[in-house]
Amino acid sequence: MAKFSAEQKIFITRLYLEGMHSYMELQRIFEVSYQMIQGWVRLYQIQGADGFKKSYTSYSTEFKIDVLNYMNETGISSYDAAARFTISSPALIRTWRKNFHAYGLDALISKKKGRSSMKKGINQSKQVEGSVEALEERIKQLEMENAYLKKLNTLVQMQEKLQQNQSASNL
Repeated sequence: MAKFSAEQKIFITRLYLEGMHSYMELQRIFEVSYQMIQGWVRLYQIQGADGFKKSYTSYSTEFKIDVLNYMNETGISSYDAAARFTISSPALIRTWRKNFHAYGLDALISKKKGRSSMKKGINQSKQVEGSVEALEERIKQLEMENAYLKKLNTLVQMQEKLQQNQSASNL
């Protein structure tokens, strides 16, 4: 299914509203489901052409709950709810409903995006001291690893010399 611009959606909607074509004819002509066209028609009837403008917004938890409650009380579809509450996509409402039924109220709480801010209560000098201590600990660990590897290397060399001496004595 192709994506349609706002102008294309309005054009298809007007073809239906002017009585020129049925939902099924428009489905066949534009290769889009008649349910989608019905949603566009409802959106156009409620909000007009402004309903097709893209809006990027985040919705509060309370707003999401209000929309879901209204849908349950009135029995309207996600298309109608999207048109009524000026929500960019009916699929977004279906996602809210699915997540709410699966995970409860916590699923509707908006997650903060981006990096977290630095904590203000931390003293910078303590951070530096902690970093120095951590680096000193790391140095000790690396020194122990080096000492272990040197001993292991010595043992391997001794083993090789022992094997050479045994093979020379067998000849």
